[in-house]
Amino acid sequence: MKDQDKKNTHSGAWLEFSRRDYAEMTELQEALCSKRQQGLIPDVVILLEHSPCFTVGRSGGHHNILVNNKILEKQGITIHDTMRGGNITYHGPGQLVCYPILSLKGENRDLHAHARKMEEVMIRTIGEFGIVGDRKPKYPGVWVGDQKIGAMGIAVRKWTTMHGIALNVCPDLEHFSYIVPCGITAHGVTSMAQILGHPIDIDSVRNKMRKNFSDIFQISLSPANLEHLIKENCREQA
Repeated sequence: MKDQDKKNTHSGAWLEFSRRDYAEMTELQEALCSKRQQGLIPDVVILLEHSPCFTVGRSGGHHNILVNNKILEKQGITIHDTMRGGNITYHGPGQLVCYPILSLKGENRDLHAHARKMEEVMIRTIGEFGIVGDRKPKYPGVWVGDQKIGAMGIAVRKWTTMHGIALNVCPDLEHFSYIVPCGITAHGVTSMAQILGHPIDIDSVRNKMRKNFSDIFQISLSPANLEHLIKENCREQA
């Protein structure tokens, strides 16, 4: 990190989970977002994997589900409406999801810049494994050729962010075939494991993503106690 970046770095909290239900994590994000808006907690970044589910954003997407409820029940896939941007996408084991609860203040009050930084976190992370990711002007997220490897859906309340990005490390790609991912019919979906042709230690990807997030957002992340963040009124230190 450059000296100027170090000078501008601020402190934040890091929460890391293994597999969690989508509804549970939405409730957690809403609670943390409210506290962040009040200045009771610092910026918080959550990293986890979800139980299998489809999430539908503000632009809709239920019509892009291609299978019936019996198949979804057999596969243990649930459906959730959400206030994030975008259409329908899949979350599940083997996919890293990053939810930053950030206060966009001062020069950081730029939603487009925030979105580009979120994409850059994924681009740099897969780059450390020899995968070249890129952007497509019409489609948010990160692409390898014509296949999407990382999705993005962001929500902002009173200039505090929620939701975020989902990087396909080694998920069950068959589950993506049950939907039209993001409502895009012209391109497919891929994963790091599929591109590299061998299994990947997802913990190593977690470590790279945490470091890249810290560098790009200029935030020093320390492990946090969830109960403390939720229950305590720990005023943000300047």
